[in-house]
Amino acid sequence: MALSGVIVPSLQINSPISVSNSGNKHLRHLGNVSLSALQLTQQGRLCLPRKVGLDSRVVRAMAESGTAGSKVEEKLGVRIERDPSESRLTELGIRSWPKWGCPPSKFPWTYDATETCFLLQGKVKVYPEGSSEFVEFGAGDLVVFPKGMSCTWDVSETVDKHYQFDY
Repeated sequence: MALSGVIVPSLQINSPISVSNSGNKHLRHLGNVSLSALQLTQQGRLCLPRKVGLDSRVVRAMAESGTAGSKVEEKLGVRIERDPSESRLTELGIRSWPKWGCPPSKFPWTYDATETCFLLQGKVKVYPEGSSEFVEFGAGDLVVFPKGMSCTWDVSETVDKHYQFDY
């Protein structure tokens, strides 16, 4: 089993997780953070280590955020969770959120509240105000935009998304 490219609070993890072949698969190494006490159950759930410290905080953040099996990145203030599990989507209640869509277009936008959205279809580049860099996401991505962010949306493929604002 390999897990790479996950960001947990401000820790970039780019190395595969090594696992043993025992019943409760003990994870041996995760990037530069040793997680010798961490266990992965047969159902793929993380068991938190008993000791307290950096290892516990990192593992707890992954387990609580539901991102242990998906790739999470944060760039230019935008958090993107690539291909979240169906259980994660159900936990958030995404299918009951309102929907919004638009054809290919380019427009400015300012977030008066934090927005979390899940793209059912489409492809977008978002350019934060004052930056020539962009964040790109598309169908299957769970994206969080921070309150107060001003940006330009450049929609290259028609968007259909569920969204929720947290005021």
